[in-house]
Amino acid sequence: MNTSSGQGLAPAVERILDAARTRDSPAGDRVAVDARDLPAAFETATAAGRTPLIAEVKPTSPTTDGTRDDDPVELATEMVDGGAAALSVLTEPEHFGGSTDSLERVRDAVDVPVLRKDFLLRERQLDAVESDVVLLIARFLGSEDDPDAGVEGADTLESMLAAARDRGFQALVEVHTEAELERALAAGARIVGVNNRDLAKLEVDLGTFERVADAVPADARGDVTLIAESGVATTDDVARMRAAGADALLVGSAIMDGDVRENTRRLAEESAADAVDSSDTTETTQ
Repeated sequence: MNTSSGQGLAPAVERILDAARTRDSPAGDRVAVDARDLPAAFETATAAGRTPLIAEVKPTSPTTDGTRDDDPVELATEMVDGGAAALSVLTEPEHFGGSTDSLERVRDAVDVPVLRKDFLLRERQLDAVESDVVLLIARFLGSEDDPDAGVEGADTLESMLAAARDRGFQALVEVHTEAELERALAAGARIVGVNNRDLAKLEVDLGTFERVADAVPADARGDVTLIAESGVATTDDVARMRAAGADALLVGSAIMDGDVRENTRRLAEESAADAVDSSDTTETTQ
């Protein structure tokens, strides 16, 4: 199996991709989406004094212990009540316990943008369900210059971006390295998520976001929304990612582990309050 980095993936990731390749694409009509604006939702949260969070409805995953059997709609509404600017809903069934039905029900129940979190390799997989945003992982998708850069059986990033936009989706393009960032920006990505988790070893390093965000060209920064993904668990983590340039953060396990409303509120409101307090202290000491 080829990858964009030329390195192997963790066995758990390879199994997820094997399942994604064999999952049937929908046979129905192509979807047409009237998407809720994700960057605008982040701006609204910031204006209201909250840190922009994408809270993730994640029943389980290969990197967490246990499962949550709560109704996804109940979890989602609690997250929004806690201050989430947007939601991420897993639709990968075999390894994350997700479903397109859960996403559809959640999107009907809330008024914030909803990201479809899945491992999408081919255009027709976009038509499984309507969402506001879809995840495209640069490491898995080839490029027009090098179609074999992605994993076996995958379309190119450029073609997947075009197909998503043709349907009305916004696309969050996930990267992990500076090279993937460069490729994403060249393909026209305007919402970029930096995954702090290395898919080769499944290790998390918050320094990944700091390094990759610093590589965004100065003349492109105003046109790109940057999202820090994975490994954010505390208000200190939030502050670190925001200081490094994160416009928003995608948080899963730290919210799902316990009271999802309170966990969302803590990360969205307390971290924002801490940032204001820090700013006030800095101003008074200058």
